Amino acid sequence: MKNIAIYPGTFDPITFGHIDVIKKGVNLFDKLIVAVSEGGKKNHLFSTEERIKLVKNSLHKDMKIASKKIQVIKFSSLTTTLCQKYKSNIILRGLRAVSDFEYEFQLAGMNRKLNEKIETVFLMSDVDNQVISSRLVKEISSFNGNLKKFITKSVIKEIKKKYENNN
Repeated sequence: MKNIAIYPGTFDPITFGHIDVIKKGVNLFDKLIVAVSEGGKKNHLFSTEERIKLVKNSLHKDMKIASKKIQVIKFSSLTTTLCQKYKSNIILRGLRAVSDFEYEFQLAGMNRKLNEKIETVFLMSDVDNQVISSRLVKEISSFNGNLKKFITKSVIKEIKKKYENNN
């Protein structure tokens, strides 16, 4: 039986922290599905299709990750429903700091209540990437800050276009 992990998120935009977790996940699981959320209550800077394209470009073009073990999809359901659809019993989540843990712990518990066969696996990104968040990347970009340490070239190009068009 294959170990298939689902890595859900908004990825608005994908950062080096996300990519770090994806690289680690590829080494741990037979298949990794990067699931880009369509819904949620967040105001997204990028559309779902744009975020999927950014994830693919960041992984394959910028980072040269050619793994056939990675699949990028969009979803608008509960993560546990997505797990059933793809025959996965693993949800992969990234942790940056202690402040993430309480929310992630609660989310893992709720997912476990929804489907007791699903385990949540937490991975820490490397120390250099633990301070990075999509929210802060967008804020830095809105003030024309240097983004090279946080996101790939593809994302930098697209996020700059967004903020130029909004001004």
